[in-house]
Amino acid sequence: MKNKLIFIFLDGIGLGEHVDTNPLTKASMPTMHSLVGEPLTRHTNVVESDILVKGIDACLGVDGIPQSATGQTSLFTGFNAQAFLGHHLMAYPNNQLISLINKRSILKYAREKHIKSIFANSYTDGFFKSFDKTSPNYSVTTRCVLAARTNFNTLDDLIENRAVHWDITNSTLQDIPNNRVPLVSPFKAGQNLKNITDDYDLVLFECFLPDLIGHKKDMDKSIMFLEMFDEFLKGVITDKAENVHILISSDHGNIEDLSFGGHSKNPVPLIFIGNRAPQFLDVNSIDEIFNAIFLKLFDTASIAEFEKVR
Repeated sequence: MKNKLIFIFLDGIGLGEHVDTNPLTKASMPTMHSLVGEPLTRHTNVVESDILVKGIDACLGVDGIPQSATGQTSLFTGFNAQAFLGHHLMAYPNNQLISLINKRSILKYAREKHIKSIFANSYTDGFFKSFDKTSPNYSVTTRCVLAARTNFNTLDDLIENRAVHWDITNSTLQDIPNNRVPLVSPFKAGQNLKNITDDYDLVLFECFLPDLIGHKKDMDKSIMFLEMFDEFLKGVITDKAENVHILISSDHGNIEDLSFGGHSKNPVPLIFIGNRAPQFLDVNSIDEIFNAIFLKLFDTASIAEFEKVR
C-alpha cells in the first residue's frame, strides 16, 4: 500500500523546560503519554521503529524571535524563508514570501507529483462572500491552497464530516448568526480527519488555538486545549491504517512558556507516528520537513531536483 500522511500543524507550540509555567507538564494527555512515555519538554527524545519525538529549530540562523509568516512559509515550502527575507515576519506573508509559496508550496508540489492532497480545514460562509485573492490578510495555508489551485472546504463539507474546523470542535462557529454547524467531540473530529485519507494521500490540517491561548498567558485554557487535543489525537490514531502516518509540528514556540505571553526561541516538536519514523531522524529544522515528506515518505525526487532560492 502506498504511504499516506496527515500533517497536523499546531501554531505556537514549542518544547520548553519542565517548569510551572509550562502547561505541557501539567495537562493530562494519556494518548500522548502512551506514545511518548513522558510530558513533552525540550529534553524529550524518542526514537523507535514507529514513533519519533524530538525538538527541531525554528530560528533558522536568523536573529530575533520566530514569527508565523516566515515560520509557516519555511514549513510548507522547504525554503528558509527567514534567511530569504533576512528577518522574521509575523502574521501574514508579504509579496516576497507569497512568491516562495507560489513557487513551491506543499499542496502545489504534491499536485505536480500526482499526490492527491487537501487542506482539511473548513472556511466560513463569510470567507467566500468577501474572498479576494489579492488581499494581504490571508494566512500561509490559505496561500498554499491558492497556489495549488485547489478548492477550499466549506461549512457544508464540515457538516458532512469531510473537513475539520481550525478550533477542532466547531466551538467558534456557535455564535455566528444562523449557524448551522453542530458541535463535535474532539475524538469525532480526529476520526473525521483520519477518514479524509480514504480519498487523499496528503492531508494538511492547521490549528492556531495554542498560539492564541499562549498570547493570553491563560494556564487553565492552555491545559483545556492540550487535553482536548490529546482526545483529538486519539481519534486520529484509533483504527488508523498502517500506511497512514501522522506528523505534528509547529512554526514557533509560545504556549510552552506562559511567563511572558510571546513567541519563544524554544525548539518546536517534530512528532512522527508511523513506520517511516526513523527516516525523519535527520530532520533538525522546520525547513527540512518539506523535503523529508516528499523524499522519504512519498519517494518523489532526489535532493538535487529541489530548486534553491535565488
